[in-house]
Amino acid sequence: MSIKVSDHVLTRLREWGVEHVFGYAGDGINGLLAAWGRADNRPVFVQARHEETAALQAVGYAKFSGRTGVCAATSGPGAIHLLNGLYDAKLDHVPVVAIVGQTNRSAMGGSYQQEVDLLSLFKDVAADYCEMVTVPEQLPNVIDRAMRTAAAKRTVTAVIIPADVQELDYSPPEHAFKMVPSSLGGAPSTPVPGDDDLARAAEVLNAGKRVAILIGQGARGAEPEVERLADILGAGVAKALLGKDVLADDLPYVTGAIGLLGTRPSYELMRDCDTLLVIGSSFPYTQFLPEFDQARAVQIDIDPFMVGLRYPFEVNLVGDARTTLTRLLPLLDRKKKRSWRETVEKNTARWWEVMERRAAVEADPINPEYVVHALDRFLPEDVILAADSGSAANWYARHLRLRGRMRGSVSGTLATMGCGVPYVIGAKFAHPGRPAVAIVGDGAMQMNGMAELVTAAKYWKEWEDPRLIVAVLNNQDLNQVTWEMRAMTGAPQFLPSQEIPDVPYADFARSVGLNGIRVEQPGDVVGAWERALASDRPCVLDFLTDPAVPPIPPHASLDQIEAAAVSVLRGDSDRAAVLRQGFKAKVQELLVGHKRPAGQHHRVGRKRPAGQRH
Repeated sequence: MSIKVSDHVLTRLREWGVEHVFGYAGDGINGLLAAWGRADNRPVFVQARHEETAALQAVGYAKFSGRTGVCAATSGPGAIHLLNGLYDAKLDHVPVVAIVGQTNRSAMGGSYQQEVDLLSLFKDVAADYCEMVTVPEQLPNVIDRAMRTAAAKRTVTAVIIPADVQELDYSPPEHAFKMVPSSLGGAPSTPVPGDDDLARAAEVLNAGKRVAILIGQGARGAEPEVERLADILGAGVAKALLGKDVLADDLPYVTGAIGLLGTRPSYELMRDCDTLLVIGSSFPYTQFLPEFDQARAVQIDIDPFMVGLRYPFEVNLVGDARTTLTRLLPLLDRKKKRSWRETVEKNTARWWEVMERRAAVEADPINPEYVVHALDRFLPEDVILAADSGSAANWYARHLRLRGRMRGSVSGTLATMGCGVPYVIGAKFAHPGRPAVAIVGDGAMQMNGMAELVTAAKYWKEWEDPRLIVAVLNNQDLNQVTWEMRAMTGAPQFLPSQEIPDVPYADFARSVGLNGIRVEQPGDVVGAWERALASDRPCVLDFLTDPAVPPIPPHASLDQIEAAAVSVLRGDSDRAAVLRQGFKAKVQELLVGHKRPAGQHHRVGRKRPAGQRH
């Protein structure tokens, strides 16, 4: 009995070890859907609520499994909807393969229904490999190259299969002219820096007296080497946000995140160092790195196309972080003077005291910093975390100390809204035995999160550990943009664009068979986290938080602070609360070392009257 092209596609995916495909149905992939039925749903078709979230689930799966994520969508609108999630993968260097339907070959070029030039549409996002299958003999080569390229280059690839081609009988390429046979597997190759380059890098690092290290996700797998490196050089280690889970936050010399969402000790580390070593990061914000004439610098990155960016590096080492550091470490001299390290550790310890005090600041009704800070001590040792884009990412970056096996991620370079819940759903298919937590703003929850609760409700009984917690910071404000308007342009809050409805998220969760808890008072925060972490199914925590708590960086310039104040004085709708909260948060940095008033951590703010936002 002959098999169809669609059957062969699924067979080849299974041979590549693909276990899940995240997608949404449509007639452009009817042939593939029928093949899934014949294949007893192997690989498992995970039904998202929207093609964008299907792609984001594939990204979450890939980020937390280290494997290639696969997503599928129909022609026309389905293919278009994939793009945002695929760009998220491309910009964060995550391997994802998209399998997309297309109209019949006979209709192409005829302005047919749902006909879109998909090769042009995907030309940028899948620049390394994007191909349309027009005859069966192109397979398995096209599938193989898409899988191999995505994994090798840590990027997005796309395979477009017209609907009529899916229904053709499969025939393999022959041993003949203009046929392209193929094989499974990819041989991992790791570039190795030359001895001369390693010696030059060692000279720079040995000459430094105040060494700063910045790590990103590319340092994952090299944790022991980074720890030994920091010890030898007496260095402090800052982390790009995608590398937050690479090195434990409870190490005294780890200063935490860097950049707009970063910490004061990371800012001080870069401000005062004389030598910089960047490992596996393409952190884009040059203004948060040392002044150009201040520090000698070395970069280590596995991608030769990503070296030399962001800073005038003196030495660029192209190679895997662990392999490169293993060869570099014997060339380094241990720093005898440890005063720089002591300063870094002192600044870091002080920062965590500041964070505890900022979390304890009274707000109306709940301080969002306290919500996230309270979670820190309850984090399961194998938790998987995601923070959505917006002010939620600020509190994730600054208040959660990741350590051990904990994993966490955000939409790093694209910074797209609506990724948090899809990420953790994808993670649950990669690790069904591990708990997952998403911290999301109410804007992101309304954008994608609520619909994907339906996906969680559909699949949670298949997970060994059913715990998937979605914490919604409900302040009825698109808060990050509100604060950017205040701080960067001096503009007051523009309510028609910024104000969003108060939705009963916990009620919605319960309506689809999940658990839901609404939290309106600070005294209930800890108990809510405990109940959610003990839940026998996914749980939504609806925290009613204060939009007036500022996510301004701790190193904000006087000009930015003045701009925010001016925006308030020009008539910002929340001006009194903003001034009060900004002052109270900033003053905590001056209070470290002083005794906190008894019971301050659980002071209850005024309850917001029904229907009143501010």
